[in-house]
Amino acid sequence: MRELLRRLRFPHPLVLLVIGALLAAVLTHILPAGEYRRVEDPVLKRLVVVPDSYAPVAASPVSLFGALVAIPKGMVDGASIIFFIFLIGGAFSVVDQTGALRRGVDWLARRIDTRALLVIPIVSVCFAVGGGLENMEEEIIALVPALLLLVRRLGFDALTAAAMSGGTAMVAASFSPVNPFQVLLAQQLSAVPALSGAGFRTAFLAIALAIWIGWTMRHARRTRTQPEREPSTQGSGGFSLRDGVVLGLVIAGFAVFILGVTRFGWDFDQDGALFFAVGVLAGWIGGLGLSGTATAFAKGFADMAMAALLVGFARSISVVLMDGKVLDTIVRGLLAPVASFPLTAAAGAMVGVHLTVHVLVPSVSGQAALTMPVMVPLADLLGLSRQVVVLAYQYGAGLCELFTPTNGALMAILAAAGVGFGQWLRFTIPALVALLGLGLLAIGVAIAIGLT
Repeated sequence: MRELLRRLRFPHPLVLLVIGALLAAVLTHILPAGEYRRVEDPVLKRLVVVPDSYAPVAASPVSLFGALVAIPKGMVDGASIIFFIFLIGGAFSVVDQTGALRRGVDWLARRIDTRALLVIPIVSVCFAVGGGLENMEEEIIALVPALLLLVRRLGFDALTAAAMSGGTAMVAASFSPVNPFQVLLAQQLSAVPALSGAGFRTAFLAIALAIWIGWTMRHARRTRTQPEREPSTQGSGGFSLRDGVVLGLVIAGFAVFILGVTRFGWDFDQDGALFFAVGVLAGWIGGLGLSGTATAFAKGFADMAMAALLVGFARSISVVLMDGKVLDTIVRGLLAPVASFPLTAAAGAMVGVHLTVHVLVPSVSGQAALTMPVMVPLADLLGLSRQVVVLAYQYGAGLCELFTPTNGALMAILAAAGVGFGQWLRFTIPALVALLGLGLLAIGVAIAIGLT
């Protein structure tokens, strides 16, 4: 397997995603069209599938040109996320142009140089908190340049930065007991009490994070080179009070961001406005002036262009399948064999179904609204606990985030870090196998102890 992973090669992410959209269009000519009926849930305020409502509909095959049209449609669908990435990227470009970020990283690196490996678990835990509490992914993209400064100053590579930020956040989100976009939403859709089984999930979350962080530290230790010495962008002076104020403003911005998301239900529009304001204030405090701040924003927009556009390209695949009315057909076809499996095998098969569906539906909340209403009645017929069904969704959809090219946030993080998709898979697959094994073990234990 190790030799196979070393030989793994992938085309550019844009090529990969366009091929995916074209293959999806081919499926619309092969598979029968059909749809589940959807109704708006009064509590969740979102459309959810009505169980046993699948019915054939008129075929709507997508042409080659239609598959290409799905790309700008995907851009429109992901507009809030795309423009958030541009705005937060611009804000961090302003902070970088003030020199505060580089001098701050240099100050930190000098003090931890002999204990550099300890940075990985510390930083990873911070991102795990973000992933576990609010499914943080897109927000990480603009942080990658700052992380690259730190890891290179300590002698680590770009893959280490991607793994301890985006990778850790995705693992934490998958095993989290409180993630509102995964476990809490799935529990609501399954009529399972919110936060039930939190202690059980927390225990396996700790093990999952230990596996991922340990794997990241192993990679960092094996690939560490002579640390880079990067000069400051604003002269050779040391870390100043002004630098501290600028970085303090960034920290305060993230504190407001977390409060807005968790307390006031902010989405990417409010988040983007917040970080635009942070960037403007950072430019003023850092002495860039209006023109200098605007120039720094423009540079940040340019730096984030590929990362942001990958989000739209990634969404084009699900757009094609929805336009061709075969997405529900695929879900129904994947679930049909599960009804004949023994109890534990059925639960494991549900993980596999969620892994597969998530490649096609890269939104974890969108996937929950599509699959959970269908899986819950099936689980009831099998005598399978609904809590186990939620676990299967978490581990299947959540861990798929780590390797599917249709996850725009992952592709954007890798693009921002300069890490190839094949390189990422070579690093991720062994840890992913261990995490999937852990998830299946958790499901087996949950069935054995009658977790409800």
